[in-house]
Amino acid sequence: MTTEHLITTTDFCTYYNVERTFITSLQDAGLVQVTIINETTYIPETELQKLEKMIHLHHDLEINIAGIEAITHLLDRVEQMQEDMRQLRNRLRLYED
Repeated sequence: MTTEHLITTTDFCTYYNVERTFITSLQDAGLVQVTIINETTYIPETELQKLEKMIHLHHDLEINIAGIEAITHLLDRVEQMQEDMRQLRNRLRLYED
């Protein structure tokens, strides 16, 4: 498997100044996906934005993993509700015209 769009957790943790256990805790909570290739743990590029938000919640607001998990769940629900509202508005426009 290619590592073209993957970042090692070591590089990520060094750049963001976070402990590797933080990434492991997020993974155990199901909040972030990691890939293991040849005993090296990688973070997909698609997870970076989500991880950056979680790091800011943890460092800036001192929120623990359980709190991050709750916040992430609520934000996902809000996003889904906004998508549902958008779809309903589009359907309503069909009947209004």
